[in-house]
Amino acid sequence: MSTPFASTAPYYARYRPPYPREFHTLLADRFALDGSQTVLDLGAGPGTLSLPLAPLADHVYAVDPEPAMLAEGARLAEERGLTNISWLRGDDTAITRLCLPRIDLCVIGRAFHRMDRGRVPADLDEVLAPRGGVAVVTSLHRPGDPRPAWLTVVEEVRDRFTGPGARPADEGADWDDLVERLAKSPLSRVETHRWDQPVRHTVDEVIGLQLSLPATSPAVLGGRMTAFGTQLRRALLDHDPRGTYDRTLRIGAAVATRPRR
Repeated sequence: MSTPFASTAPYYARYRPPYPREFHTLLADRFALDGSQTVLDLGAGPGTLSLPLAPLADHVYAVDPEPAMLAEGARLAEERGLTNISWLRGDDTAITRLCLPRIDLCVIGRAFHRMDRGRVPADLDEVLAPRGGVAVVTSLHRPGDPRPAWLTVVEEVRDRFTGPGARPADEGADWDDLVERLAKSPLSRVETHRWDQPVRHTVDEVIGLQLSLPATSPAVLGGRMTAFGTQLRRALLDHDPRGTYDRTLRIGAAVATRPRR
């Protein structure tokens, strides 16, 4: 059975901003990635983390419940000549049933806000190597954070097509809970990092980004997808005819390992 992300896969891969370079540098340094490690990407989507980590690892296991996401990731891996990624269907409830080798590093992106945060660290404790750990990276949002006016333009158009109840979930609002859950888990040695990531979108990229979201996916919009793109383009250009739209993403990463003995 497909998830709400099925029709978003090609847009997700193309239009979602990549995670900052500093995050990958952190992982390479913190886990001494030298091409010999085994990495698990849980909730991998189309390989947003798997693809850039593959050159630093011996093997990457990319796990996601949506076959369309896995197919898109496999296509991109083949396009880039990456042969050390296994694309596996599964979710956060299947960690201990995937018959994986010992994992040196598990990475989890924005999908973590949809996972069982109590169970996942405990299950990872069973599959991680003695010096292994998990790194969770996500966008950070807090009430009252400044936001560019063009995002309000996007919301107004989106609400006309889907209603205000269909707005995307705020995946970064529960950052403190995420860190607290990790600190109470077997992986209780937690360090956190934050970066500001400037992003500039074109009109086409803003439209594509909306199509990467379940609330405004091609499957949800159906025959209205073209009209949605046309109206959003017109509204954005009316707001700013230059056709470029800037924002700064606040990115947080939590790295959790077992306490030193």
